[in-house]
Amino acid sequence: MSYFDLSKFPPSSAASDDGSVSSLLSISPRSSRSIILDQSFFDAEDPSPSPRGLAEPPPQRSLPAINDALYSVQVNNRRRSTNSNTTTSVSSNYDSDSSGRSGRRPIKTGEMGTSSERESDGEVRYQEKKSKPKPKKKVSVVISGGDKVKRNGGIRMAPLNVPIKRRLQTAAVLLHGFTIPLYTSLFWFLLAIPLTWPILIPYLIYCLFSEAHFDGSAPRRRSHFLRSLPVWRLYTGYFPLKLHATTSLDPAKNYIFTYHPHGIISHGAFGHFCTENTTGFEGLFPGITNTLLTLDSNFRVPFYRDFLMFMGLASVSRRSCEALLRGEAAQPPPTWSAWKPWTWWRLVFLLPIFHPAPHYTAPTGGGRAITIVLGGARESLEAIPGRMALVVKRRRGVLRIAIRENAGIVPVLSFGENELYDQMVPTGGGMIEKLQMFVKSVAGFTVPLFHARGVFNYDVGLLPYRKEVNTVVGRPVFPKAQMESPRDGDLDEFQERYLAELRRLWDEHKDVYAKGRLPGKEGEMVFVG
Repeated sequence: MSYFDLSKFPPSSAASDDGSVSSLLSISPRSSRSIILDQSFFDAEDPSPSPRGLAEPPPQRSLPAINDALYSVQVNNRRRSTNSNTTTSVSSNYDSDSSGRSGRRPIKTGEMGTSSERESDGEVRYQEKKSKPKPKKKVSVVISGGDKVKRNGGIRMAPLNVPIKRRLQTAAVLLHGFTIPLYTSLFWFLLAIPLTWPILIPYLIYCLFSEAHFDGSAPRRRSHFLRSLPVWRLYTGYFPLKLHATTSLDPAKNYIFTYHPHGIISHGAFGHFCTENTTGFEGLFPGITNTLLTLDSNFRVPFYRDFLMFMGLASVSRRSCEALLRGEAAQPPPTWSAWKPWTWWRLVFLLPIFHPAPHYTAPTGGGRAITIVLGGARESLEAIPGRMALVVKRRRGVLRIAIRENAGIVPVLSFGENELYDQMVPTGGGMIEKLQMFVKSVAGFTVPLFHARGVFNYDVGLLPYRKEVNTVVGRPVFPKAQMESPRDGDLDEFQERYLAELRRLWDEHKDVYAKGRLPGKEGEMVFVG
């Protein structure tokens, strides 16, 4: 081979930035097109301008010809690498070494192929280091319940390896949340079938004029089988719901449980006081028959009203409260008559789960209780996570009933009920707030702008969050005297004692069950109405 010293060429093409010679070109006599880079020649010092150890004078080749040959090789290599979709690409004539200096990088024979291949091809192959992108780190987030989830564009997705029990708990909560749409859709579907009209039309008339939900017969109509189904244990275990008693209750007296706060849907009230063998109400308060109360309008929805009555719910009207506390459910059930529409409707339900409890007998001396979510729809608009804003002072009707029936009021404070949903609260008296108050005045309830989690994610949806709800039952507050028409002074004094017991519950348990409340006064319990 013949070697040519490139120090004679201009520094722009054959020298580094400091003007020193960086490489030699070796031209094979067999092929003038084969150009091989060699760096070993510069390991020895050569002060003389002429190359050492050369047997023949260098052929006369100009620098433009060499540059043209290098350029053609680069173009051919780029085309070949593009067509083969390989990762090898052609680099510049001058690469940067590890020290940052400009110079030619030596190419080993094993990287370029054999010498015969290089001479036959007559091309120069340059290899460039291709920087590989760093793999993205998988960000995992641990949520309540111990699930490790991954974020996908800001949304935490549920993992695939969730235990089957937790899946069933989610399904139970989903089923309970969509009971009204399910029963309403079923009714309209059956109504579209003319063959069902002889049954559905009398049943619809019965729903409009029935008084079964406020005549005090709810304890007798409830189905213990339905209230004890395993689905309710899954439902209460989803959050989970936990019931705590600070004192025992005398079964010889009657009570009114006042549940705070309302929250968005009052999951705690339903789980504690509308199911059996779930959170331990029967063991904490033996001998007490409790009935959860809800709006009268819910008992006008076809099919859904029957579900509520089989679960033991009743109307929250004054007549219903007095009938339940007086034990009017002890009266015998109405006789079956062929002329009553509801008789024919009940013939459809022949399964045992729909039969009234035959062994129930209302206690005559005491042991009767009702549960009222006192704040109502107005308090649902105050269901902000980290806060405890209660609507209590204007709810004086329950005090009148307690004095008239000589029943003790038992404050119930549920820590975590407001944390089950996130709510957007409109302020400044805007159109949304006015619309919410209008719906409340017309329908008796309102629709908060809330959201929580979904079935397969933890950030978007209408399912409640998996957050523990601890419900604490306080000491009963009895009226000083039973009277038919209590005066305002008696109501004020009774209310002050009730609010004092409610504050005691908050002060004693807020540091245990409300550790995540807002700091300062904003996280303290306040009475907004």
